[in-house]
Amino acid sequence: MASSPITPSSSLFVDKKDVGVSAFYSQAASIPFSQPVFKNGVSKKIVSVMAPQQSERRPSTTGGVKTGMTMTEKILARASEKTQLSPGENVWVNVDILMTHDVCGPGSIGIFKREFGENAKVWDREKLVIIPDHYIFTSDERANRNVDILRDFCTEQNIKYFYDIKDLGNFKANPDYKGVCHVALAQEGHCRPGEVLLGTDSHTCTAGAFGQFATGIGNTDAGFVLGTGKLLLKTPPTLRFVLDGEMPDYLLAKDLILQIIGEISVAGATYKAMEFVGSTVESLTMEERMTLCNMVVEAGGKNGVVPADSTTFKYLEDKTSLPYEPVYSDGQARFLSEYRFDVSKMEPLVAKPHSPDNRALARECKDVKIDRVYIGSCTGGKTEDFMAAAKVFLASGKKVKVPTFLVPATQKVWMDVYSLPVPGSGGKTCSQIFEEAGCDTPTSPSCGACLGGPRDTYARMNEPQVCVSTTNRNFPGRMGHKEGQIYLASPYTAAASALTGFVTDPREFLQ
Repeated sequence: MASSPITPSSSLFVDKKDVGVSAFYSQAASIPFSQPVFKNGVSKKIVSVMAPQQSERRPSTTGGVKTGMTMTEKILARASEKTQLSPGENVWVNVDILMTHDVCGPGSIGIFKREFGENAKVWDREKLVIIPDHYIFTSDERANRNVDILRDFCTEQNIKYFYDIKDLGNFKANPDYKGVCHVALAQEGHCRPGEVLLGTDSHTCTAGAFGQFATGIGNTDAGFVLGTGKLLLKTPPTLRFVLDGEMPDYLLAKDLILQIIGEISVAGATYKAMEFVGSTVESLTMEERMTLCNMVVEAGGKNGVVPADSTTFKYLEDKTSLPYEPVYSDGQARFLSEYRFDVSKMEPLVAKPHSPDNRALARECKDVKIDRVYIGSCTGGKTEDFMAAAKVFLASGKKVKVPTFLVPATQKVWMDVYSLPVPGSGGKTCSQIFEEAGCDTPTSPSCGACLGGPRDTYARMNEPQVCVSTTNRNFPGRMGHKEGQIYLASPYTAAASALTGFVTDPREFLQ
């Protein structure tokens, strides 16, 4: 892209290996076979008249040709009860978890009742997770009615996992209320390696951080899954991203995914799986891996996936007691393309308006004056995201120069912001550091202004302002006003920018 300061030939982009679609069929070409000869319309097989030299021949366990599979292919093969899958194959997949929320839930429920009957029961009341999170803290009657529809349906169906909210004046009075669905799914133990998780939200791909197949679906598909527990899916080919090198202490996973999207464009992974491996990925925490997978859809990806390891298993120890079985790509698995990055040479990035692939170095945008900063969403509203922002404010000892809005993703994150001490702060919490820096008080957990929402949504852009945001999309109108300008950035870069009133490289305060 002309606006990108980093090109594929730069030193941090090490290698791209094109495998090509033909590789999927290369093995079949080498399989020996007997050639039939046709005479007078009758097939006759040529048989050698000499006895072949005898050699040991062991029978195959299945009788079929085995080829290596990627993680995504393996998960879908297991879920469709097949031993082998190749990219492009359509298969009926058994769904482990279906998630829906207040924006798409009512539509999905309507389709389910229309197609399966008013009195139909969902396929499994314990595999459906319903999470109101998008338009919650608003006086908009239609938004509130959406939550009422979810509540009525969950009562009718006796849904086990409905994270309800009734008291909008005090979210803490709602013990069941969680907040942003993608973060809540992980915190509540609904994400498990090797499983299939579908959700009526494009950022459902976040759960791929747990080594599972997770993708967003539409209301019609969700209505079908509600009734059957199955969905017809096309197996995607896989792009492999190898990230190696020691992660500099001024970078976060948001920088990594902005680098990748800038490299391949917002259409570069259309209906493809994006698999993340390498020493850098292995060093990431679960929350950072969630950030990485969260934005694969901004590259057009069908799903993102990180191999499960000890970090994954430790995170899940107190989250779920259900058994799970991780899968991993075979050594001879076929990837459509492979990209390699040396993370140690990367710099803090932003995505300029109005596209997530409009990549630029943060330091090259230092003359961009901003009006506000927003830290929140499924991408940048997790506990570690607020810890990162607090680290920058603490290091600077200064006050913010623009309004800085803080929206914890879930009720648990909100509690962490007010209770966990920030390393090196002498025991101060994030909330204390934010208050000293002059930020807005952390607000009720929800999706907030990430998707704009009704006009009374907290921190919604109701004027054509310039905002540095830890969210995932910067299309015109995304956070409210259609003439607003959004610079996507990491929590480090967002906090640094709040301190100067300009887009700012966080190294100004972290080094």
